[in-house]
Amino acid sequence: MTRIRFVRRLSTTVTAVLAVIALSACGGGESAPTQVTKPADTTATVPVPPLPGLLTHLGQGAVPERYTAEVWVRGTTAYTTTWGTRAGSRGNAVKIWDVSADQPQLLDNVFVANATTTGDVQVSDDGSIMLVAIEANPNGGVAIYSMANPRVPQLITRTTGGELQYGVHTAELARVNGVLYAFCAVNQSNGVSSRLVVLDLSTPSAPRTVWSQAMGNPFVHDVFVREGLLFTAEWNDGVGIWDIGAQGGTVSAPRLLGRARTVGGQAHNAWWVHDPVSQTKKYLLVGQEGPGAIGSSSVGDVHVVDISNLAAPVEVAVYSVPGAGTHNFSVDEAQGFAYAAFYNGGVRVLDVRGDLATCTVAQKTTDGRCDLAKMSRERASYVGTGGAPVYVWGVHWSPSGLFASDMLNGLWRAAPATR
Repeated sequence: MTRIRFVRRLSTTVTAVLAVIALSACGGGESAPTQVTKPADTTATVPVPPLPGLLTHLGQGAVPERYTAEVWVRGTTAYTTTWGTRAGSRGNAVKIWDVSADQPQLLDNVFVANATTTGDVQVSDDGSIMLVAIEANPNGGVAIYSMANPRVPQLITRTTGGELQYGVHTAELARVNGVLYAFCAVNQSNGVSSRLVVLDLSTPSAPRTVWSQAMGNPFVHDVFVREGLLFTAEWNDGVGIWDIGAQGGTVSAPRLLGRARTVGGQAHNAWWVHDPVSQTKKYLLVGQEGPGAIGSSSVGDVHVVDISNLAAPVEVAVYSVPGAGTHNFSVDEAQGFAYAAFYNGGVRVLDVRGDLATCTVAQKTTDGRCDLAKMSRERASYVGTGGAPVYVWGVHWSPSGLFASDMLNGLWRAAPATR
């Protein structure tokens, strides 16, 4: 889910037009977006990949006073968080939107005390609570809200002190063996290493730490949890694959099974794709985040890793956008489409159904990986409407539709891709 961590430990205050992004937080110079043109394929054996289509624009919820960060949608309500400082306004607001129609309508703001950035936001699978990650030093942590009324969240608790106090960059909710947990990636600060802290939320008013471990080089950024496996994006240490319930491990005593190291490092986020058509679960999508400047530039590829052998995963494919880099992504597995936020490159739609590891020589990179663009796996793109610069931080596909959070412009809504 999850942020361009501009020079990760950098102050979240953005001054002027260019803010340097080094890793994963999100920020903003407001120059024109890079125009991406796919180079012609000069090989004789493979036709030129078709230019991707454009997703249909449906509506925009403008946020001019703050930088928009993450987005989460449940039913007809959307939630967006805010980052850093823009025109004197801190990233301490969670915005609540009515998305029952194409045009998002702002309903309210929830302000989080002492926050400089509200990063991840997520509603639990049963709709009972909302979790918000908070960056601020020494006032970091998480805020947990009751969602008895999903449009009027009520604060249950706000953590203070302890291991979370230097800032929670990302916080992901996941249920393992019936228990709801929060997986919190904690900032490195004050000589304390970055770490993953897992909270048991069986009693939301009293979160309880069940596992804490320093990890990441130089930090851990995000996680993905599914079917008893935990994937930890640990930047230049790659993606750790942990057993937390699949093969004898537990959430309180995870067992490291393997590690996926992608070309270039900077492992930012991951998604384990389940293909309902082929019934395969072999591919892990890994987002890479390099340096950038809000509104004008970004760097980073989407890497495809074959995890058929959890102990020896191998990268088999890659997707790049010249002049832009990926951040977070969301996958519509029923349709087989991955929606990747590409900052100044908008949203890119990739076909991730079927075999991603077999391609012709002309469709390979110089180091032998399959190039998804040359394989015509890029199916569509989206850059909002009106020609304004975009800097898309996050994207969220749900049965309600497709939504993208743009640091510069707010909340976009588009029609999802179809086959």
